[in-house]
Amino acid sequence: MAGTITPWMGSRWYKTLSAAARALWRPDRSRYILFRSSHAMSSRESFSEGEDEKKNAHVAVAAKEVDTAAELVAGEDFELDPAEADRVRKKIDLHILPLMCVLYWMQFMDKTTLGSAAILGIKEATHLTTNQYNWLGTIFYLSYLLFEYPQNLGLQRFPVGKWMSVNIFIWAIALCSHAACKNFGGLFAVRFVLGMCEGSITAGFMIVSSMFYTRNEQTLRVGYWFLMNGTAQIISGFISFGTLHIKTSGFEPWQWLMVITGALTLFVAVAFWFFFPDSPTNAWFLTKEERAIAVKRIKENQTGVENKHFKIEQFYETLRDPKTWLFALFSALDNVPNSLTNQRQIIVSSFGFTNLQTTLLGCVDGTIEIVTIWTGVHLAARYKDARAYVGVVYFIPNWLGVLLINLLPWSDKVGLLFGQWLTGVGTTGFVLSLSWLSNVTAGHTKRVTVNAIMLIAYCIGNAAGPFMWQAKYTPRNHVPWAVIGICYLICPGLLLIIRYLLARENKRRDAEPPDDTYDDVYIEVITPEGKRVERKVDKEFLDLTDIQNREFRYVL
Repeated sequence: MAGTITPWMGSRWYKTLSAAARALWRPDRSRYILFRSSHAMSSRESFSEGEDEKKNAHVAVAAKEVDTAAELVAGEDFELDPAEADRVRKKIDLHILPLMCVLYWMQFMDKTTLGSAAILGIKEATHLTTNQYNWLGTIFYLSYLLFEYPQNLGLQRFPVGKWMSVNIFIWAIALCSHAACKNFGGLFAVRFVLGMCEGSITAGFMIVSSMFYTRNEQTLRVGYWFLMNGTAQIISGFISFGTLHIKTSGFEPWQWLMVITGALTLFVAVAFWFFFPDSPTNAWFLTKEERAIAVKRIKENQTGVENKHFKIEQFYETLRDPKTWLFALFSALDNVPNSLTNQRQIIVSSFGFTNLQTTLLGCVDGTIEIVTIWTGVHLAARYKDARAYVGVVYFIPNWLGVLLINLLPWSDKVGLLFGQWLTGVGTTGFVLSLSWLSNVTAGHTKRVTVNAIMLIAYCIGNAAGPFMWQAKYTPRNHVPWAVIGICYLICPGLLLIIRYLLARENKRRDAEPPDDTYDDVYIEVITPEGKRVERKVDKEFLDLTDIQNREFRYVL
């Protein structure tokens, strides 16, 4: 049957199939799936074929339309043993979480080396003006923005682990190359390459998290790898402290910082290539039976694993979906204050602390981020439908910190420092939004597209932020801090609006009659004995979007 179009495809009954069934059809020379439609024919029509023939009507559909996990679990009706599922989950944690955490630690440390290098002498050595320094922070995110969608398409088209590994390798070379730069032009070029490569990491991790973990587990795991940003600030502080004491002629401390962090990243790239899995359907550390269990575990997500075929209809659906743009607006506004990443040490130094004190005090920022993200994701996972509420609560300290920095006397450097630290608490809101977005989006092309849009918005916010920090506003910087305060007021409101809209949609779907459009879909597989057999595919593995699948319920 594969690779052919059978004669009955032009018959009257085929023309009466539901639009949903026909939407699955793509002429293709790959393996086919079979769609049985129980309500395909109008009750007013009678066909010359017998009743039995009508009941056995099939539509051939290209197998690339379904999820990659469909063949693995099609027709498998085994009961998932909780103890066995938990054992597989622990095995997955053991093999992928350490690599994800280490990489996220490296990527944050690498992109913030610019801020550390500012204290170590890069501005003087390369003759950077304030505007040029701000541009080095901006070009990273402009490059990130420019390449974000191509990176997401690459993550869909190629093996996820291998695609990220190549990007990490190029990024490591670019980071080491910072040490050879003598002027603004050279630094501009290597920062551009860093931004281009980093576009694959957060998007890739969001895809991987949704492949391997249930909805509740995703909230925790996204928090675990994101809180490595705080770990990076601590370790980066100690590395910067160490490089301050390296005395070599012709090679300054900031250059040592770039080479050391670049070499560590190169090692991570090699480890990722050999050890990071691309999908639970082919993870090297899982047996065939464990792969099936891993896929069955995430059935409750109703998002499947992945689909390597780009579906233009899912792309258009993403653009028409209001929640896409609400999450994007939240991402943009929440990351305007992220310009503090490269300004933080300069600001703390302006409070009157020495370079050595400033470098070590950066470790406190990291500790605060770790504690707040850890507690935030655990609260969100523990309490049902509480993601938006937890995010809102964690924005309150941010706003208090902005008030302290703007209103305290400039002589109160300890109070100003505490205000600065408080502005790091709200990072939890962005972390929750990342996992939440994955939880409420189904259809692989749609997930890839919505991830790209959210991260493009993330880039826009980060790219715009550095230009607030003008020399004319120093030392109090009232204007940039006022802008940050406004962002911290709008973002909690957006979380509550998103929650309201999703809750309303859930109620609407609860009132709808059951939808059996996709209840009878079968895939043709070849058994070990060489026989071709039909196996039913669960709706969860048909690569349907959250709008197509009316049984999908949004987590809140």
